[in-house]
Amino acid sequence: MKSLLVSLLLATVLTSCAQTQTKTSDMKMDSSTPSTYEAVATFSEGCFWHAEIVFQSLVGVRDAVSGYSGGTDTNPSYEKVCTGTTGHAESVQVYYDPKKISYQELVKAFFASMDPTQLNRQGNDEGTQYRSVVFYRSENEKQIIEAEIKQLTDSKKYSEKIVTEVVPFQKFYPAEDYHQEYIANHPDNGYVRNVSIPEFEEFKKEFKGNFK
Repeated sequence: MKSLLVSLLLATVLTSCAQTQTKTSDMKMDSSTPSTYEAVATFSEGCFWHAEIVFQSLVGVRDAVSGYSGGTDTNPSYEKVCTGTTGHAESVQVYYDPKKISYQELVKAFFASMDPTQLNRQGNDEGTQYRSVVFYRSENEKQIIEAEIKQLTDSKKYSEKIVTEVVPFQKFYPAEDYHQEYIANHPDNGYVRNVSIPEFEEFKKEFKGNFK
């Protein structure tokens, strides 16, 4: 009996983001429209549920919307993106107040909340849709990202090479409604309890930023 319980626990812990969907709607939320004082940033770092709570926890961030970016499909869905054939990565679009949090601070939070040396994966989530990407909207943003990668490389924090893609932003497609605020809406989900929340707690220990 004990071995059976251990096996069941491991099965829960090792479940990936892709295997734990609770589909309640096929509708996609409308993308947020930034106010006159807000800026927008887009990141991909594995499961977008994780990225959502990372950025939403920071002072100065109004919202982080889960979606898809970086690919060629002009009508992406979760099912299509999961095949790895659309070119899209699970992403979050972050709406923030530059007077309260800088783009540089968001980039630092991004790198502190994931492993940038893992190619086409994060933890148990494998595939190009889980790759690490920062999408820049200006040359200044590109320089900030590259400077952070250089700083991390020079510090020798990682034994492996950083493989995060640095690419110009093209288009963001909001994910289906059931993906938005997933962790808040499904706190008892096995993946959320055993993967998402522990990863978020580690991020809060790692990142020396201002939390809400």
